[in-house]
Amino acid sequence: MSLLAQQETTAGEQPNLRSELKALVEGCGAYEVDRTLVSLAGKDRIRWLNGMVSNNIRDLAPGLGVYAFVLNPQGQIQGDLYAFNRGETLILEIERAQAGLLPQLRRYIIMDKVEVQELGDSVAICGIAGAKAAQVIESLGIRAPETPLALSEANWNGVAVTVVRGDNPCVANYEFWVAKEQAEAFRAAVLKAGALEVHGPTLDAFRIVCGIPKMGVDIRERTLPQEAAQDRALNFNKGCYIGQEIVERIRARGSVHRQLTGFEVSGSVPTDGSSIQVNGKEVGLITSTATIPTSASARVIALGLLRKEHLTSDASFEVGAATVRPVPLPFSSLIQQL
Repeated sequence: MSLLAQQETTAGEQPNLRSELKALVEGCGAYEVDRTLVSLAGKDRIRWLNGMVSNNIRDLAPGLGVYAFVLNPQGQIQGDLYAFNRGETLILEIERAQAGLLPQLRRYIIMDKVEVQELGDSVAICGIAGAKAAQVIESLGIRAPETPLALSEANWNGVAVTVVRGDNPCVANYEFWVAKEQAEAFRAAVLKAGALEVHGPTLDAFRIVCGIPKMGVDIRERTLPQEAAQDRALNFNKGCYIGQEIVERIRARGSVHRQLTGFEVSGSVPTDGSSIQVNGKEVGLITSTATIPTSASARVIALGLLRKEHLTSDASFEVGAATVRPVPLPFSSLIQQL
């Protein structure tokens, strides 16, 4: 089957993909967020969490959050999370797929005064993104936070809602933390205010366009923080934490051997997990692929890890029947063509 035929089949299977992608960029796309919240209380919560994650919790001001990695002693990424300072508590936001991350953190609570409460059964998370997302929020009588990873408390029709400004590097995005029994009514109000419902395949394609790696897919068990190209998760001025020695050693050395990058694809769509080889030697790995319908034609893109000596503008590689060319993240020019 030709690439064009494959692209037409993909588009036919997902007839709403382009309209949903356009909503996430130019309008307002609404979606469910498959993450769960965990509350940390107790007088040692800040000191304890600061020693568990790669970003600075100690100096995190109330009303703000950070993105961070959880590492093992070898400096390899075990999971990622967002941590927010809510004043009397810290709130962790963790992907539901990372079910083993919280038990791993709990094991390090020994003599610390830290109380852990999982909120997944009581709080739902709704998300919106796009150029008109702030307008939708304001039409609900809620003020949108302006700073990335800032949160504020609001009231919608007598319902308490926490609003969080997201940190997507390409578009304005927000989350709402709402009591589960009120979540359906709140989602309906968001759609009535002008948002378009967006589904899972579109969200996955959009995160790839925006260059956002996913744990267990693009970030794997042996991935080092600097390989993931997520500098926002690291703070080099904080105290000790698990895996810090390796992170600092890599920093002193000045580089890692491989790095997460984007790829433009021509020919057949490579399978996720396909090896990138040069002269029979593996130099990289394709981790995620997406076919993106644009105003001109469909484009195939991918995320993957590639050895740094091959990250040149004129490089190209054969991956099965496909040809891939490394490009910087995010795919900014592609976003403009949606």
